[in-house]
Amino acid sequence: MPKKQPRRRRSWSRTFLLILFVAAALTGIYKSVVRPMELPTKEETPTQEDAASQSSTDPSAEDAAAQAALAAHTERKPNFFTILVSGVDDGNGGSDTNILFAIDADSGSIHCVSIPRDTKAIIDGKAHKINYAYNHGGSELLADTISDQLGIPVDFTVTVGLKGFQALVDAIGGVDFYVPVDMDYDDPTQDLHIHFQQGQQHLTGAEALEVVRFREGYASQDLGRMETQQKFLKTVAKQVLKPGNVAKVATFAKIFQKYVDTDLTLGNLAWLGQEAFSMGSDNISFTTLSGTWKSPYIHLDPDAVLHLVNESLNPYVEDRTAADLNIPS
Repeated sequence: MPKKQPRRRRSWSRTFLLILFVAAALTGIYKSVVRPMELPTKEETPTQEDAASQSSTDPSAEDAAAQAALAAHTERKPNFFTILVSGVDDGNGGSDTNILFAIDADSGSIHCVSIPRDTKAIIDGKAHKINYAYNHGGSELLADTISDQLGIPVDFTVTVGLKGFQALVDAIGGVDFYVPVDMDYDDPTQDLHIHFQQGQQHLTGAEALEVVRFREGYASQDLGRMETQQKFLKTVAKQVLKPGNVAKVATFAKIFQKYVDTDLTLGNLAWLGQEAFSMGSDNISFTTLSGTWKSPYIHLDPDAVLHLVNESLNPYVEDRTAADLNIPS
């Protein structure tokens, strides 16, 4: 029986955001622009004090009180932002890699949560795998879908492609990485040939892409691949956050401008890069949304997701409740 062909779009972009943070920081220094993050301006919501000032006989008092309660429930933590990073297959428009990053600048931590591509989602009233959202409506629809399920906002989006991944890894001189298993796979139809021995390897950008795409040799294919990718990102973070990379400002800037699509400004990214430098790689954590495979979807565990949201992802002062989540059964 022939081996199952690996999908070309893999969960490889866990490596991206840290590299992008550093590239953006260096670019920002190069441009002499650093600008703290600012959330999009929204219409002001009445406060609890506003509600209290309303007369009890005023028919709008009840509405004002309800709005004030909503304002309290959605009060933001300072310097806490969520960024959705999506990896796309160059030229094909698909997004099979989606990671939500929670940047807590005040506590000095970054939490990275992978969202499995097969996660069940309701889009336009119908059940789909969650990666359909990007194919159907781009990063905006994908962000809205994830926000609706998790009960928290997705503040910004970053989209990167395969060529960008390779260029960024090559720009830092490759990556020294421990390959966890022997990797042997050939698919002539895609001109895809993956051959690595278990052990320490120095990987170029193209080789790194092959390693993080490989899935056939793990006991649990997707989980094994995701674990390798998370370890790869930790390795990349340690290597990227070296002072010697300051000399590569111009190269990072060119790669960033060519391959990255985001609604963050250059100044915002420079600020994020500086924060990443100050936090260090040891303050970056990784996990995956918990769920159960019931063909053809992964069904998220509402209790486990709620716990993870409040522990790592929630940008609000108040904890989220089960009523805030919208996870399809």
